[in-house]
Amino acid sequence: MCSRSSMNTKGKPYTWPVSAADLPPAQFGFPGPLRDKLVAAILSGAKTSTTGLLAAYEDEGEALAEPGARLAVLDSQDQPVAVIEIVEVRVARLGDVDLAHAMDEGEGDTTLDTWRANHEHFFHSMGYEVDDDSLVVLERFRLV
Repeated sequence: MCSRSSMNTKGKPYTWPVSAADLPPAQFGFPGPLRDKLVAAILSGAKTSTTGLLAAYEDEGEALAEPGARLAVLDSQDQPVAVIEIVEVRVARLGDVDLAHAMDEGEGDTTLDTWRANHEHFFHSMGYEVDDDSLVVLERFRLV
């Protein structure tokens, strides 16, 4: 999850062109091997979607992204390495996530069962229990 705002890091509206350092951060997974894998998938174009737990957004007081928002993708050293633009955001039940979304996450999952098991493991590592009715945030993005 990441913070999102229409203001730059200095609290002023963006002026174009904007450098990645001026954009709100997008951090995928935890720093280390997982984040490195996810960032590599974004840079290669394999990863064009992501899933977050709505309860985690709410617990952190984080607003959902809006289509058109641009974010700086951070690596494991919290350095910006790319810019993505949010294309779509929707909230759905975990049990309703489809295979197309799962595969577009670019993590190598070829079945919903594998995708679900990997995401449940990640959500559990964050201290959350999930089931089919847990609400998730499904984001689609493009590399800018």
